[in-house]
Amino acid sequence: MIVNILRFSFKDGTTEEKKAEVLAAMRRTAAVESVSFSTVGQDLGDPAEGYTHAYCAAVEDLAALERYLYDQVHLDGDSGILPHFARLSAVRLSDDADPELNEKIMKMHLKKVATYPEWGRLLEAIPNGQISTSA
Repeated sequence: MIVNILRFSFKDGTTEEKKAEVLAAMRRTAAVESVSFSTVGQDLGDPAEGYTHAYCAAVEDLAALERYLYDQVHLDGDSGILPHFARLSAVRLSDDADPELNEKIMKMHLKKVATYPEWGRLLEAIPNGQISTSA
């Protein structure tokens, strides 16, 4: 299982209506066929860290991760989600003991950035983003 957890906060001035739209889009992404389990909601961590919400999606393996990354729902959703983030941090974990798993995941991420450069720009534009789009 590969689990991706995103902690995030919205840009100042984001309306409650827009926040609800973004969270709904994230829930649609988290419900695609390749996702084994997911949740989207409030971040329960230390408020001093500046995160207000979290997204968690787990996929079975690398094949499921690739389907997830390129699922049309995911591709369509990110352009309406990412521009509203003021802060973003990713945590990934897995029960797969492959010592090269992280490298394989990063290669998949970089391939998606190369395939969809606008997606990479959206990630890079997040003021306090902690997801690399380069090697």
